[in-house]
Amino acid sequence: MSHHKVIIIGTGPAGYTAALYASRANLEPLVFEGVQPGGQLTITTEVENFPGFRNGILGPELMNEMREQVLRFGTLIKSEIVLEVNLQARPFTLRTDKAEYTADSVIIATGATAKWLGIGKDQELSMSGGGVSACATCDGFFFRGKEIAVVGGGDTAIEEATFLTKFATKVNLIHRRDKLRASKAMQERASKNEKIVFHWNKGVEEVLTSVIETPMGEKVEKIRALKLKDTVDGSASELAVDGLFVAIGHEPNTKLFAGQLPMDETGYLQVESGSSRTAIPGVFACGDVQDHVYRQAITAAGSGCMAAIDAERWLAANGFGE
Repeated sequence: MSHHKVIIIGTGPAGYTAALYASRANLEPLVFEGVQPGGQLTITTEVENFPGFRNGILGPELMNEMREQVLRFGTLIKSEIVLEVNLQARPFTLRTDKAEYTADSVIIATGATAKWLGIGKDQELSMSGGGVSACATCDGFFFRGKEIAVVGGGDTAIEEATFLTKFATKVNLIHRRDKLRASKAMQERASKNEKIVFHWNKGVEEVLTSVIETPMGEKVEKIRALKLKDTVDGSASELAVDGLFVAIGHEPNTKLFAGQLPMDETGYLQVESGSSRTAIPGVFACGDVQDHVYRQAITAAGSGCMAAIDAERWLAANGFGE
C-alpha cells in the first residue's frame, strides 16, 4: 500500500493548482485524474476569461498546460478512479480501481457536473461549440447581437437570463410550469426586463441544427431552433434561436464522501468560511465541489491554491511536514 503526504482527488483548475502549490512545497502530491481528466474545461471550446491569455485559449489546451506544469514540479498523476475513501481513521485510506493508498491529508477537487436536458444534442453541441452552454458567464459574450433561449425556472435560470440580456437581442426563458421557482426579487427583475420573453408550460423536445461552413472552410453543426412541447395540451412548436443555455442546476460530485463529510442541502461540501478546511482535520475541499455560487475556472484555481496552503500548514503543525 503506497503512502503519501497529500493525495488530491480530481483535476481541473482546482486540482491542478492545488498540485502545483503542494509540489512546490515539496509535499510530493499524488493526483488521481478520475473519470474526466482535466475537468469540465476539457469539454469546452474557447476560454476568454482566464487571465494571461489575451487572445483566449481552448479549454483542453489550458488544462494540458496546467497538467504539464504540475508534472514539471514533480507531481505524480495517476489515471485511476477513486472508488472508496475512508476518512474516519488515520492515515486516510483510498481505494481506486487499481490499488489502495494511504495519505496524511486529502484535497478534494472532484468538481460538479452540469445537469443537461437528456435529449442528446444539448450536451453534444456544448462540447463542439455548436451554440449550447451551461454557463452564461463563460459563454455569453459569444452571443452578442443574437437571439437565444434559457431553460429553467430557478434562481440560476433567472440570473443567467438577466445576465445574457447584456449581449443578446432577445432572451427566451423556457419553463415547464406556469410559475417560476426563483426568488420574488429575481422574478420581478426579470419581468421588468424588456429583453426577456417567457414561454410558460413548455419543454424542449429537440435541438434542431444546421451545418454551416466557417471562414476556415470547416463544416460545423450549429443550433438553429428548438422544438418545444406544451406541457398542458401537448402541442408542438418551433422557436428559432442562435443559442441555448441550460440552467437547470449542477450536481456536485460528492457521492464518494456521503456520510463522512458535511454537505449542504444540494450536496456541496461545506468548508470553514475563508478556508478550504472541512469538518475533518487534514481533509480539504476546493473548486466547484464546494462552490455553488461562482463556478469559474479562476475561482476554482484560487481555491486550489488555498487548499494546498491549508494542507501544507496543517501537515507542518501536526508533525507531518518533514
